[in-house]
Formats: sequence, structure tokens, C-alpha cells
Amino acid sequence: MRSLGILILLLLFVSCKQAEPTLVSLEKDVAILSADEFEGRETGKEGEQKAANYIAERFKNLKLQPKGTNGFLQEFSFKNSSSPHEKPKFSEEKSDSLTLGKSVIAYLDNQAETTIVIGAHFDHLGYGIQGSLFPGVDTIHNGADDNASGVAMMLKLAYELQNKKQQKVTNNNYLFIAFSGEEMGLLGSNYFVKNPTIDLKKVNYMINMDMVGRLNEEKAVSISGVGSSPSFSQTLHAVNDFGLKIIENQSGVGPSDHTSFYLSDIPVLHFFTGQHEDYHKPSDDAHLINYVGMETLSNYILAVVEDLDSFGKLAFRATKNESEETPRFKVGLGIVPDYLFDGEGMRIDGVSEGKPAQKAGLQKGDIVKKLDTTSITDMMSYMKALSAFEAGQKTKVIIDRKGEFIELEVAF
Repeated sequence: MRSLGILILLLLFVSCKQAEPTLVSLEKDVAILSADEFEGRETGKEGEQKAANYIAERFKNLKLQPKGTNGFLQEFSFKNSSSPHEKPKFSEEKSDSLTLGKSVIAYLDNQAETTIVIGAHFDHLGYGIQGSLFPGVDTIHNGADDNASGVAMMLKLAYELQNKKQQKVTNNNYLFIAFSGEEMGLLGSNYFVKNPTIDLKKVNYMINMDMVGRLNEEKAVSISGVGSSPSFSQTLHAVNDFGLKIIENQSGVGPSDHTSFYLSDIPVLHFFTGQHEDYHKPSDDAHLINYVGMETLSNYILAVVEDLDSFGKLAFRATKNESEETPRFKVGLGIVPDYLFDGEGMRIDGVSEGKPAQKAGLQKGDIVKKLDTTSITDMMSYMKALSAFEAGQKTKVIIDRKGEFIELEVAF
């Protein structure tokens, strides 16, 4: 712990002495932001303030302009809810009953007519607030993938785009935002679009990076919001010289900060390398991050930005809200779906201990092909089939396990 504190101080000291922007490695940024010293970066807690200060110093070192309402910071106050069915509510009042959160905002001014927003949330679950999937005593949830990885990638892109000024890639300005309050309901991004520090009408599009640290062997990356501008799909494939397997999702609405911008009629792209068994658990630590994969994805996103640089202001297009079609469940299998699987069926990426799937013998890597009498062709057909069951019922599930079809019984 002491050595990490010394590393943080050294990085900040060196940054103050540099005349030019300096690059801090993805690995160092992730390690620092996901360290125990930041206590899980819960919004409104001391760990969030420490993380915000670190990001502000990194922005300062990158020679970016402060673009918050208080230097690099944009503060927002809200009343938290003790009920899992109620969302926190913003408030302009000053009261001890309110929680103060803070996003960190920086600007790269190229004297252009339009601005690209590049964002990632930096808050996480502290010692295990609502949303934690760890059924134990209070334990620090460091959130290396969720979302120190996204913040580190945003900082690397800021460095690269600052250097691009010398290469005349300057048809857009860039606004970099490290959002807080995402885990509590997109609070920081929601507050920003309602209280913007730049003219939102001049925002060209928004890039969001949330959980980008676990690129798998297939090099599959999910990109959401592709349908929010007709310019996106062609570019995403045209610049893919990195061997990435691109999984396109059209909807601009999802459980991350890009949604706030999409709902303000701004085209969005959300990059995501997949869920995993450490999601929202204390085990989401820095040593599990695929840093080579992060480097690859960072270079790919930079190529996307460069290709779109000459397109002018992109047209916005409304997309179908896929979340409105998601069925409601009374039961669950206790599995982590593989959201990057684009074959026929629903592939399992993780199985929770003691849940119906584990008791039935389902394993990571199994592909669910049939649930009761319903053929499973994709994630939506799986969710619709699952929504028909209630607690106490039993059913048959057919899985494909490495080419062998197996029938198992599941008890909900």
C-alpha cells in the first residue's frame, strides 16, 4: 500500500514538472485507480475525491483546459435512496442529507466548429453498495475493468489527440469527461447534459468506454449505438485493421453514460469488451486486465476518430430502444451470458455458485440451444423463454457442450 502511494505521488510530481504532455501507461493508470487506497471510488466518498484529484492532475499534465464548473470538477448533489426501487434524485439544496458527487472535465480546443465528447465513468461500488454481486462482508470493490479500464483508455486517447494537433487532425475539439455517479443511475452524465459546460448543439458525437479491459481470445468487442448515425457502421469496419471481431448493437440506449447523450439527440458509440465472473465483485482487480488488448482497442478507437474527422457534423438517427422490449423475470438461472457471442444460441460466460444453473450442471462455455419447448437462437429468445417461468417450476434445457448436445433438468 505504501509503495502505491509513493508511485501516485511520484507520477503527480513528475507531471507538474513536464513542459510537454507525457504518457502514463495504461497499466499504471488502471493500477492506481483500482488500488485499495481509493476504497472502491464510491460516489460521494473520500475515495471518489482522491480519484477525481488524480484524474484532474492527469488532465493538467496533458495540457488540457479545465472545463468543469470548478476548475476540472463539475459537482452535483443528490439525495440517495434506501430503497432499491427508487433512483437517487438531484437537488440544488445544500443539506447534510445530500451526497455530493463530482465528474472531471477537460477540453482540447482546436478552434473547430464541432466537439467530440470522449467519456468513461470512474466511480464504482466502494465497499459493496447496491449492485454488488458479492454476498459477503464489506469488502473493497476496486473495479479495475469497471471502469478504471475505460478511464485509462480515455486518458491515453487524450494524449494521442493532443499530439495530433501537430498533425492537423483538428476538425473537431475534444471534451474528455470522467463521470461519477454512473453506478447509481448515470448521475454524472445526466447532470452534465442538463448543465453542459459547452454548447451541446455543437457536439458532433459521443464515445463512451465502459469495461474495456477484458478483450478475449476472439478479440470480440461490442459496439453499441451504431444505428445512432448513418456514418458509423462503414467507418467501424473500414478502419478495422486490428483483427477485432465487431459485434454491432444498433440501440443508443443502454446501462451506461452514452444513454444520457443519445437522449439529447447526439450520436453515440459505446465500446465494451464483455462481462465476466468478476463483474461487480471484489475480484475485479488490475492483474486480470488484458493490457495488450486495451492497447489494441485504444488504437482502433483512435482510428475511428481519425476517419470520422473529415465527415463534418454527423447526422443523428433515432434507434429502437431494445431495453423496452426486454422481458421481466421472476426467476434466474444464475449465469453470466456471453454478450459477445454471435453464434446461434446463448453462450454461458460464467456460472454462479449455488444457483439453478450450477445445480443442474451447466458450465462456462455451454451454449443453451433449447429451454423447455423454445428454441434459443439469441439473447432475446433466451430472455423471452426464461420470463415464462416462476419459482418452484422445473424444466429441461438442451445445451451444446463442445459439439455434444446434452439435456439437463433445471429447478427454479
